Amino acid sequence: MRPRIPLGSPLQLLLLACSFALAGYAGVRLLEGDWFGVALWFVGAALLHDLVLLPLYAALDRALLRACGAAGGRRWALYVRVPAALSGLLLLVWFPLISGRVAGSYRGAAGLPADGFLTRWLLISAALFGGSAVLLVWRLRRATKHRPPAVH
Repeated sequence: MRPRIPLGSPLQLLLLACSFALAGYAGVRLLEGDWFGVALWFVGAALLHDLVLLPLYAALDRALLRACGAAGGRRWALYVRVPAALSGLLLLVWFPLISGRVAGSYRGAAGLPADGFLTRWLLISAALFGGSAVLLVWRLRRATKHRPPAVH
């Protein structure tokens, strides 16, 4: 008996076709001006991620798990992983403005000053980690309140 290949609904297939068409159009428009520079940027970004960033954050995650301990380490590590991932993503997206390297071109294109991005990123990161710490404390307190008393 031949295995049946599951297909989505007609609406799902239509949305998938539309997303491929949109991605193809965006790719053609993106590569229209400087196709070699864009292709070089994509290859460089993939190599940077796979050869530098992935081993770096894998090592940091292992160190975090060791620091949290074996008992509740995996559960507690999530309260560091999520804000760290969001903060890292914001840093990755806004790095040129956070570092101040493109302040002149940003002012020329947007008409706004580029100062303050580092401060805002630090404040957002602090809020993410602070909110995660508050959530951890709240869940730990709730878990101890609902725990049945030990019978001797």
